[in-house]
Amino acid sequence: MNLDQAIDLVRNAVKYTGTIDQKHIDLTLVPADKRTTYEKAMAVCQISIKDGKISRDEFLRRVHLEG
Repeated sequence: MNLDQAIDLVRNAVKYTGTIDQKHIDLTLVPADKRTTYEKAMAVCQISIKDGKISRDEFLRRVHLEG
């Protein structure tokens, strides 16, 4: 899985927190049989940030988590 594919998957797990206007990643939104795939996608994103392939701010913007 490449970074773009991983970001597309993670974007599907973003939701609003509730009463406050803030978003977060929530894996309970994905089907149980696909959870492992989403966990791998999140790992790909984290490793890419750590290795400097993408900045944290760019990642947050692309998955629609930016403030």
